[in-house]
Amino acid sequence: MKIPAHIAIILDGNGRWAKAKGMPRNYGHAQGSKNVERICEEAYRMGVKYLTVYAFSTENWNRPKDEVDALMKLLRNYMKTCLKTAAKNDMKVRVIGDKTGLDEDIRNRIAELEEAT
Repeated sequence: MKIPAHIAIILDGNGRWAKAKGMPRNYGHAQGSKNVERICEEAYRMGVKYLTVYAFSTENWNRPKDEVDALMKLLRNYMKTCLKTAAKNDMKVRVIGDKTGLDEDIRNRIAELEEAT
């Protein structure tokens, strides 16, 4: 089977998925985060050279504050996991897009992640 060199995914619908199952939207976001981890590991295992993940639209800033806060918490936690995985597998991580709305600690973690990989 021919493996593509570049795969791009858009994270969308996690909150709707959870709501349809009678769960809170944040549960859906947490499950989506776990799925991203599995996708990254599997893409690496299969030999995909580039993986682009569209993870946070500027429209997401318009969501309720508690939902945005939960998404930022997931991002903080995910970056810790990503750093370990990237270091173990000699991966490079680059975060692209507008980071100005992110808290300083998240921007610092992004810089640390990019510098370390």
